[in-house]
Amino acid sequence: MEQITFDEFQKVNIRVGRITRVEDFPKARQPSYKIWIDFGPELGERKSSAKLTQLYSKEALLGRQIIAVVNFPRRQVADFMSDVLILGAMVDDETVVLLQPEREVPVGVRML
Repeated sequence: MEQITFDEFQKVNIRVGRITRVEDFPKARQPSYKIWIDFGPELGERKSSAKLTQLYSKEALLGRQIIAVVNFPRRQVADFMSDVLILGAMVDDETVVLLQPEREVPVGVRML
């Protein structure tokens, strides 16, 4: 495994956000949702597509805090532009477990 320096790691902007809206994403190649996330006044609302349908219903995701990388380039997924990468643990090819703060924190807080 390649090692990176702490300075390189600090270039990755990882923030806490709160999911505000979730929609089905039938045009995605794999079962996924379209997700809108509030990152607070500095970053505002961003959107992402995420393969979370195995473990999470749309209703269970609403209001949940998540952790995401917010400084990757935008990426088009089918007809949807994804602004951020929601972080999760890949259990297998089908199952992603969301990474989230251990307790409630203000949206927009940067992870170190």
